[in-house]
Amino acid sequence: MEKSVGSLQEQALKRKERLRALRSKQIHNKSPDDEEPESKRPLDDAEEVKHRELRLRNYTPEDEVLKERQVPKAKPVSVEEKVKDQLEAAKPAPVIEEVDLVNLAPRKPDWDLKRDVAKKLERLEKRTQRAIAELIRERLKGSESDLASAVGAVKGNDGNGSDSE
Repeated sequence: MEKSVGSLQEQALKRKERLRALRSKQIHNKSPDDEEPESKRPLDDAEEVKHRELRLRNYTPEDEVLKERQVPKAKPVSVEEKVKDQLEAAKPAPVIEEVDLVNLAPRKPDWDLKRDVAKKLERLEKRTQRAIAELIRERLKGSESDLASAVGAVKGNDGNGSDSE
C-alpha cells in the first residue's frame, strides 16, 4: 500500500512539472495578437506581483516617505445653488384672486348617493312603465268583455221590449 501511495505522489509531481513546462512554453512562444489579459495569465515564480500604490486617506503618517502618499483633504462642495433651486421650487403658486361662487356653494349631503343610484333608477323606471302599460291592457281586455255583455244585455232588452209591443 505504501508503494502505491508513493507512486501516486511521484506521478502527481511529474504532472505538475509537465504543466509548468507547458505554461512557460506558452508564455515564451506567444505572439502579441494572442495575448491574454494580465488577470487571466498564469503567474510564474519569476514574475513579480504588482501591488497597487498605497494611498493614505484617513491616516496621517509621521514618516516622510509615507507623507508623499497621503491624499490631499477634500474640500466641501458649495451647495448654495442647489439650496436656492430647492427653495424656489418650494415657493407656493400664487393664489387665484377671483373666486367662483358656484364652486363654493356646498352640495347636499346625499348628492353622491343620488349620482350612484341614478343608473339603477333609470332601469327601474322603464320596468315600471312596462308594468303599468300591461295592467292597463289587462283591464281594458276585462272591461271589453264586460262592455260586450253590457252591450248585449242592452240590445237584448231593446229587442225584447220591441217584440213585446
